Amino acid sequence: MSLISNLKPGGKHGVPNSESRDPIGFLVAGLNRLAQSDLIDKMGLRKQTEQVVFNVTRTGFKTITNASRTFARSGKTGAPGARPAFTAGTGPFDLTPTEDEQMLVDLVSEFAEEVVRPAASEADARCAAPDELLKASLEIGLPILGVPEALGGVSEERSAMAGTLVAEALSKGDMGLAVATLAPGSVATAIGLWGTDEQQQTYLPAFTGDEVPAAALALNEPTVLFDVLAPATTAVKSGDGYVLNGTKSLVARGDQAELFVVGASLDGKPVLFLVESSTEGLSIEGDPAMGVRAASMTKLELKDVKVPAEAVLGATDGTTYAECVRLSRLAWCALAVGTAQAVLDYVTPYVKEREAFGEPIAHRQSVAFMVANIAIELQAMRLLTYRAAARAAAGKDFSKQVALARRLCAEKGMQIGLDGVQLLGGHGYVKEHPVERWYRDLRAIGIMEGTVLV
Repeated sequence: MSLISNLKPGGKHGVPNSESRDPIGFLVAGLNRLAQSDLIDKMGLRKQTEQVVFNVTRTGFKTITNASRTFARSGKTGAPGARPAFTAGTGPFDLTPTEDEQMLVDLVSEFAEEVVRPAASEADARCAAPDELLKASLEIGLPILGVPEALGGVSEERSAMAGTLVAEALSKGDMGLAVATLAPGSVATAIGLWGTDEQQQTYLPAFTGDEVPAAALALNEPTVLFDVLAPATTAVKSGDGYVLNGTKSLVARGDQAELFVVGASLDGKPVLFLVESSTEGLSIEGDPAMGVRAASMTKLELKDVKVPAEAVLGATDGTTYAECVRLSRLAWCALAVGTAQAVLDYVTPYVKEREAFGEPIAHRQSVAFMVANIAIELQAMRLLTYRAAARAAAGKDFSKQVALARRLCAEKGMQIGLDGVQLLGGHGYVKEHPVERWYRDLRAIGIMEGTVLV
């Protein structure tokens, strides 16, 4: 039997029989086979071989997407889907979480502290979230947080506030892992908010079952001065469906995703489309970035991708797309708040314990004022984010509030990351301490569009 035939797919380790490999695929398969051999240990080449496998898969990988399941069509075509109710108004703005929200936040906070934080450094280095962590996130119900209760989810009301609290709690553990765990639920939430009965009955049962699919929201594009409200990706009417062409960047876990929500321009209006990964014309390429590396960022290329008319998610006049952008920006604000809180919690005891010239550096006014400024700006970020989330959950216009929150979180979040590194001095520059990773992650807030939403 030839070497090539040994490396061909055949259903082993989850690889479908229908998959085909290009030369890079055979190279990776061969390297992985080599990595399992005792020979490289005898020759002292284990570390070098693993590094080669890592570099090839992270920077050279490009493949046609393959779906591991077929979504069975169900529901009534054209019928409106179930929608979660808006939260009841309580008069003055109240920051106190409800009893259910507080229980959820406590559970997620424990998960972030005990599971996410310990795995963060290795996940950042590998540009991938551990499978065990992803499975654990399913057990606490993250994918169905925004799915209406009538469809098997846990949401009786709009989940913007609960989603914001969860995103904040998760990102205190690590922003990249938070994005990786929240990405599938973001797609499920989008379908719950804007999907038709057919779309909800077709896709949401997979998210409420035992085998939750990876899914991704794709709005970013690799263009200079990218305007998320004017995507370069196009959708053209063709027969009884549409043809999509374009490139999406910074798509979380795109190499694993079985379903995408893609933003494209249709007759000059931005529109969302549901695209299954088995659709012909899709290809995925690694797209690692400076920060949020644990989310396994990828680039999604669409070349003459044909989708049916039923693939349109929400309205075609741009209103659904604009609301999706606002809810996504709200999610990134929440992630910024959680990561900034992690910085504050880390540097405060550090400056009290670190001594210089015979006393803690916290006794120096320049140091004390810098820590105080972090606390002040963080609280402002949190208040604006919560305000926008509360209005979104109540069904009120929150465009102004989320714009203010995003501007502040992007600017001050990056400054908090920088100050965290500065306060640790030389320790802030090395990977032994997590502040350098938080600094890289916080720089993403002003750049990222889509990927997650609440």
